[in-house]
Amino acid sequence: MRVALVGCGNIAGRYAADIARAGRLELVGATDLVPGRAEDFVAEHGGIAWPALDALLVDDRVDLVVNLTAPQAHAAVTRAALEAGKHVHTEKPLALDHAEAQALAAFAAARGLRLSAAPATLLGEAQQTAWKLVRDGAVGRVRVAYAEANWGRIESWHPDPSALYAVGPLVDVGVYPLTIATAVLGPARRVHASASVVERDRNGFRLETPDLWVAVVELDGGAILRLTASFYVGPSMQRGLELHGDEGSLYLPTWGEFDSRIELKRRDGEYERVPAVREPYPGIDWSRAIVDVAEAVEEGRPHRTSGEHAAHVVEVLAAARTSAENGAPVEVASSFTPPEPMEWAR
Repeated sequence: MRVALVGCGNIAGRYAADIARAGRLELVGATDLVPGRAEDFVAEHGGIAWPALDALLVDDRVDLVVNLTAPQAHAAVTRAALEAGKHVHTEKPLALDHAEAQALAAFAAARGLRLSAAPATLLGEAQQTAWKLVRDGAVGRVRVAYAEANWGRIESWHPDPSALYAVGPLVDVGVYPLTIATAVLGPARRVHASASVVERDRNGFRLETPDLWVAVVELDGGAILRLTASFYVGPSMQRGLELHGDEGSLYLPTWGEFDSRIELKRRDGEYERVPAVREPYPGIDWSRAIVDVAEAVEEGRPHRTSGEHAAHVVEVLAAARTSAENGAPVEVASSFTPPEPMEWAR
């Protein structure tokens, strides 16, 4: 599958490197709004530097668009790519508005196109191993999940964090464990959230969006997820996923990296560090969802990072915002078809 990147910012190089390693994908080129950035990018990674998005979208050499723009532009760029007949993998979130996210998923389905959305960390070896342990009953029925997405002051490492500060940590990083939890434990049905601006003035940035979120998400299968997301608390203290069931608990110190430790503690106190079902990729393989789309097209099956699931996550985020504003729980109406486990993790 021939792939083109829209947006050559902070994450694009990692996508390009993993696409090059994937084997089943060809990086055709890239475009960016910033003059010269796409040219610099393809000089390092290869391909064509299109002068604008429109030029990329009319190029028949592109099968799939990887949307790496700022969150505020995700929906518009994805819509344009789908209208041009391209498959799309977009960075999270799919959109900032739930109705718009649903419309994108429906439009892609109606056109017979694949719409894939990050985060795709569920496809990692550690995450798939933990999911298999849950399916196999290693911890019994899961009733409680804790997820920590503490990312700290992102201006300390991100070259231009303004777009991320505008959407806040729940949208930027809380979606990672939220997507894993809803895939493994079932769609969300109700959200009760609280949010605060802890540190408003940040080295030239003034925050208007909360930098700390705590959400309680009731899931369809009966489990309750407590999700924390912060641009104030740093990652050195807490950044993991815990699944607590009737027979024991699972712990991943990181929900992102594919080679996370997997710790199992049974109700009787027995502790086990569980090996992954296969040798894990070191860190995050940014191409894995795109490879899955390519294979899904070839095999005629659903891909695992669906637009339908991503749209559901957007509704959960919207429900959290409404709940934080109103101080009351908010119902979630949408659902999605759960993804299949990876073949090697069944």
